[in-house]
Amino acid sequence: MIRLDKRTHTIFTIILLIWAVAVAYLCFGHFEQEMEHHWSIFGITDDKIVHFCMFFPFPFIAWLAFDKMTKKFWHSVFFVILTFIAGCVLAAATEIGQSFTDYRTGDIADFRTDAFAMGICSLIVFILDISKQAKHDEE
Repeated sequence: MIRLDKRTHTIFTIILLIWAVAVAYLCFGHFEQEMEHHWSIFGITDDKIVHFCMFFPFPFIAWLAFDKMTKKFWHSVFFVILTFIAGCVLAAATEIGQSFTDYRTGDIADFRTDAFAMGICSLIVFILDISKQAKHDEE
């Protein structure tokens, strides 16, 4: 398993901030053309796929930025739950914020997609973190 040093944590903290700025730009940017649903995969529209891709990495980047906080099983449980809640608050804030603009609309379906993406990634992060702890305990 990769050992993360202080410098690596700093880099991932910066990446987390860049991710937040990118999501804010994508959610609140005033683009010339409104996004139209041009395609879908298995009936899932491109808008939902974009939302999934925007919010999926959040738990993973947060874990890499704050990995040292999870030394025991319960730390991992709390970290994953808090990260998921923080991501959901951010996703809800973007949808609520969009509803106050005249060029975007808030959509509960977008929030559900964001939460679904973060839920899947949170589960992956939880498994990775538990594996990291088990490997560390063996050493």
